[in-house]
Amino acid sequence: MTTTEEPAAIHLAPPAGWTAAQRDQFLAWVRESSDDSDGLVEAPTTLRSASTKAAYSVVADLINQGWDLSCGPTEVLVRAPIVNGDPDAERERVRKQELLKRDEHLRRSSVRRFIERMETQRRRGDQQVSVFSLMRDGHDLAASLREVSKRGSEQGSGLRSAIDPYVQVVASGERCQHTGLRLTDIWRYFRLTWTNQYTSTPGRTLMILVRDRAAPFHPVIGIAALGSPIVQLKERDDWIGWQRDGFLDEAQEQPTRRLATWVWRRLDKQLDELYLADLESDGLYWSNLWSDPTDDAIAKLEQEATRCRAEHRRTASPTDLKAKVDLSDTDALVRRATTPLFRSKRCQALAGLLRSRAALLPHFSAGATPTALSAALAERESRDAIAAVLRKAKGDAVGTEMADLTVCGAVAPYNELLGGKLVAMLAASPTVVRAYAERYGGSASEIASGMAGRAIVRRNQLVLLGTTSLYGANSSQYNRLSMPGQVLGGHSPIEYRRVGRSRSFGTSHLSSGSVDALVHLVEEASGTRVNSIFGEGVNPKLRKVRHGLDLLGWPSDDLLQHGRQRIIYSVSLVTNLLPYLIGLDTEPAYRFRSNVAGDTAKVVAWWAERWLDRRLNSDEALTRIESHRALDGSGSHGARVVLPEP
Repeated sequence: MTTTEEPAAIHLAPPAGWTAAQRDQFLAWVRESSDDSDGLVEAPTTLRSASTKAAYSVVADLINQGWDLSCGPTEVLVRAPIVNGDPDAERERVRKQELLKRDEHLRRSSVRRFIERMETQRRRGDQQVSVFSLMRDGHDLAASLREVSKRGSEQGSGLRSAIDPYVQVVASGERCQHTGLRLTDIWRYFRLTWTNQYTSTPGRTLMILVRDRAAPFHPVIGIAALGSPIVQLKERDDWIGWQRDGFLDEAQEQPTRRLATWVWRRLDKQLDELYLADLESDGLYWSNLWSDPTDDAIAKLEQEATRCRAEHRRTASPTDLKAKVDLSDTDALVRRATTPLFRSKRCQALAGLLRSRAALLPHFSAGATPTALSAALAERESRDAIAAVLRKAKGDAVGTEMADLTVCGAVAPYNELLGGKLVAMLAASPTVVRAYAERYGGSASEIASGMAGRAIVRRNQLVLLGTTSLYGANSSQYNRLSMPGQVLGGHSPIEYRRVGRSRSFGTSHLSSGSVDALVHLVEEASGTRVNSIFGEGVNPKLRKVRHGLDLLGWPSDDLLQHGRQRIIYSVSLVTNLLPYLIGLDTEPAYRFRSNVAGDTAKVVAWWAERWLDRRLNSDEALTRIESHRALDGSGSHGARVVLPEP
């Protein structure tokens, strides 16, 4: 077994505002806690100040997560866990860390009540049902699969009698027709069996159940969820080809009239999507300014943006702007546009647009030609202006035409049949693409509508899926997962492409107690409030945690490097990914026929031939399947939530 280089030591001195007694008590607690390997380390319950609660809680998390700690006379030295070169050892290390946060969640009384309610038998018609009714009996499944295997060359036609998957998109309030349970509750229950903690995420969410109509009650094969993607992800963006330098260099090598026209028209489009009435009445904008931008006008807009941002921070409360705005109500959208936050954003955006326009006018005044584009790319200011156009085009597409597969996997006993691969491929199928368009097609963008003072509807065609492995070692679920285009009437494969590794940065190693303590510390510090207000920016939790660590005087960048690298995958559903995403192409060229009939059955047939067949003749796999019994909840079934000790 090999290991990577030992991480550098991080110095954690007790915060400057502490008394000598507080410093000594903290260091003594660290020495005692780091030497105690029995059970979980917890912060003392007698702590009073926000800084002591945050400091003790963070250090307790680091100890529990396997960080190496040593205590000197005046400070604590910590090192992140060493990443194992042995894939199995690394998976086990990360698994243990993930289970800490998952079990923390499962210990909540509200979660335990939910699980008890789902597992409680209730009468439906002449039957007793519960979530156990949705767990396939392993003995029955194994027997059915053995029968299929005996048929030899006829097993393909008989497979549907043993396992017959279909996709069910979860709609809010909709209930299972077989058990009467809410579909959202069914999805949530099975998600709680995952190794990592269940958390809800802001933005779009499309939950998916894959079910089996071959058995009573149509048990759950697996679950998936599409969510709003990470906005900035270098590895994915490099693969797409829309990172600044690569895109601009290629445009400079091959300038085209089409690309030049795109740059010039995008400026006008961005201006059209800004509410300007109040800025015009206040003398900050006038129509001729677009034809002749001036440095003085740009400077005044930037000053107004700064003033409005300060007003927002001074007057906004955490509940401001959280209420949903009726996006069909123009008056409500105008009111949002003129709030200090959105006026600041509009002034800043308009100043940037005018600066880009001023830089490009000398080159494009005679027309949007390849020569104009080439000349603009050769100068720093106009090159920066084109980069700004690209950045805005990326921003428009990320939240509407891309999604992250935030949850994806099979539940027992289907996980023994490589059901995770089936769920992953069904998540990229025409059925899910259509469901995404039906759910979000015609939906107005809240941020863009708030900036425009009217409803702005973006394109909502799903063309790219992204996801990550749970562990840094090779992911068996996504590894070699590629389906020929011919399966769905296309000509190019649909595949999970490995595009890089994550940078192991975030808060996944910190407990909710530490996050809450750091947030409280930030809120207590005067003039440093960071509101979780819609429109303020991405990832407010991370910003608060970083700020809280900074207030302790601890290096936030180092402490937020948790060492859990994950493999990043991308699935392009179209052949014209980059041109479509930035708006050069108006229509997506899907890798499958959008109107293909019976696409789920075709994907299932491909999965059965490619992945399931080998399991049909595996006595070891079938024996493991048989172990999942006790649908009444009295015995052991791998799809049941296992609660930790209180």
